[in-house]
Amino acid sequence: MSKNTKAVTTRPEELIEQKIFIIRGQKVMLDKDLAELYGVLTKNLNKAVKRNLLRFPNDFMFQLTKEESESLRFQIGTSKIGRGGQGYLSYVFTEHGVAMLSSVLNSDRAVQMNIFIIRAFIKMRQSLDNYHDLAIKIGEIELNQLTDHGVLCEVYKVVKQLLEQPIEPKEKIGFRPK
Repeated sequence: MSKNTKAVTTRPEELIEQKIFIIRGQKVMLDKDLAELYGVLTKNLNKAVKRNLLRFPNDFMFQLTKEESESLRFQIGTSKIGRGGQGYLSYVFTEHGVAMLSSVLNSDRAVQMNIFIIRAFIKMRQSLDNYHDLAIKIGEIELNQLTDHGVLCEVYKVVKQLLEQPIEPKEKIGFRPK
């Protein structure tokens, strides 16, 4: 390894997190990414799912629309259909669908990968919860700032009025000869 080359170490959870997308408001993984992680062909993964379709309701798995597929293809830079790309619309699996895949794919690798994937989903959920808590705190700070701003404006008006009032000369105190 040369001096200019840095070793990049990435944990499995981090690799998996990069393959989780938000589609239709749900965190999902593509069938091709799951197949790669499980060490099977995408078509074999999809065949196993279709043989056990009752285990995969719409909130566990759904097929992308053409628009969603195009949008995702643009985001992750995959090739177009006809240029080495897949000839069908991808299936995506939610966290529950991924958990169900372990019962359909009975291999040691599938079980191990499933554990990593579920941990990645949990980590992402915890991160989003932390951001939600942070957003609430920022909102509270903004609200306090608005309240404080209103009070400061009132104080400014009063001080301005006091400064603008003419100062009347006061009678001197003390003994004065006639």
